[in-house]
Amino acid sequence: MSSTSTQSIPQGKIVLTYEDYCELPNDRNRYEILDGELSVTPAPRTKHQTVAGNLHRLLANYVVATQHRIIFIAPTDVILAPTTVVQPDLIFIGNDRRGVITERAIEGAPTLVIEILSPPTHRVDRQTKAQL
Repeated sequence: MSSTSTQSIPQGKIVLTYEDYCELPNDRNRYEILDGELSVTPAPRTKHQTVAGNLHRLLANYVVATQHRIIFIAPTDVILAPTTVVQPDLIFIGNDRRGVITERAIEGAPTLVIEILSPPTHRVDRQTKAQL
């Protein structure tokens, strides 16, 4: 093996960024980058989506009644850092945080995020993502 080919192999841990995230396939999996590491989960199950829909309806009624800014439902990117991109199930942005809403994503901490715990994602949701 030549020295040029060994130099092209990255040494150490590979840290992914939002730009890497944008290159991932659109294949119904949920991709997130958690502190530079790729997390892949399958599309949510029907019970999960039923709960998400019901919560969205309740929060949307609150948003309309109180004239708060907006609520988003997954998939919506939340960029917390160049190496941390998540897709919470529900995202609430109050009027005081509306500056985090951009054309491409929510860029910064939302007012409130809601993760619906499911068997495939409960460990990541309760530990890794909760710390972020």
